[in-house]
Amino acid sequence: MKLNFKKVGQGQPLIILHGLFGSADNWLSIAKELENDYTMYLVDQRNHGDSPKSDDWDYKAMVDDLATFMSSQGLEAAHIMGHSMGGKTAMNFALKYPNKVKKLIIADIAPRYYPPHHQSILAGLNAIDMDTLKSRKEADDILAEHIDEIGVRQFLMKSLGRDENRKFVWKVNLPVITEKIDNVGEALHGANSFNGPTLFMRGANSDYIQENDKEDLEKYFPEYKLVTIKNAGHWLHAEQPSAVVGTIKAFLG
Repeated sequence: MKLNFKKVGQGQPLIILHGLFGSADNWLSIAKELENDYTMYLVDQRNHGDSPKSDDWDYKAMVDDLATFMSSQGLEAAHIMGHSMGGKTAMNFALKYPNKVKKLIIADIAPRYYPPHHQSILAGLNAIDMDTLKSRKEADDILAEHIDEIGVRQFLMKSLGRDENRKFVWKVNLPVITEKIDNVGEALHGANSFNGPTLFMRGANSDYIQENDKEDLEKYFPEYKLVTIKNAGHWLHAEQPSAVVGTIKAFLG
């Protein structure tokens, strides 16, 4: 699969993978703070952003997509960073292709299994009739019946686009994501480990990486370092961008 991406900056290659319901644009402001030192590839994962849609949607497919992408760009190895779902893709990729990963950065996700917890988001997205939708405000009003947090709704609305006939469409593959949402929480499996430098960043106000996850971090990523970003939740790069940029620079530099 040929993934859509944005290329920013100059220097060592750094691939950035967004989370569920996101896109490459989610990390653009972070990338601009790193562009003097790194050539960054901000990738839309399959079924997200402007990348192709597919009925196949699991970490095996997304790992294969990343391997194909690196080959297409002539990258034998790169630093790889992923947030949430993108972090799980990055972890799985590092276990399968350790020689292709220079340093690994994982933002607010652990190797363990996460039960489905996006029901309200999926209910809100599926409640919008795309055939009759007239405005973005109408879409937000419907989402608000299911999702109280305005920041979450604004994030989701970034995936609301228009087709060539100016009809509203979701850039995410909503039917497949709805059907296969269990796949996004899948745990890492197998006996492989990645022995290269690994940074885990977690939001202090997030419960995605907990103290009892450290056993798995050690098992799969024995050279890991864990940094907690103060006053940040799961979307730590949006809530505390300066702290995230500083942490990335210190780790990669």
